Amino acid sequence: MSKEYESAELILKLYDLRREAVMRQAREWYFTFNPETIEEVVAAARGEKSAHYRMVTSYWDMACSFVNNGAIDEQMFADANAEQNFVFAKIHPFIAQLRELSRQPNYLSNLEKYVMRQPDAEQRMESLRAFAKQMNAHRAAAAAQPREEAASA
Repeated sequence: MSKEYESAELILKLYDLRREAVMRQAREWYFTFNPETIEEVVAAARGEKSAHYRMVTSYWDMACSFVNNGAIDEQMFADANAEQNFVFAKIHPFIAQLRELSRQPNYLSNLEKYVMRQPDAEQRMESLRAFAKQMNAHRAAAAAQPREEAASA
């Protein structure tokens, strides 16, 4: 069995895990999670959505550890996935504080190593955060529109 085939098999297994019902819910929640402060991240990590937060972040940290340690071909992984960038972008401004608060100096370090070695990583993180905020604004506007139409009817 070729290394490429083994990488493809692992990527497909990771994809199957992402399709699990609870993981889908967690990912859907994370998509709407747009922290502006460290306090918002801590509240998510410790609050009602703690399981969702931990499921998404630890999943991508694990997946990136496979890439960082050579179990999955990096180019193949990059071609098949982009969500890890989006996940890290949201907590990137707070990662040092999160590590300090949790007393875990390697917290999400596999995710960070993978994402930050990509070209223009800092700029990409800023762009992804801006895109996430824009998407949430569009979602909120779309959700409010049916209520406004119903009220005027």
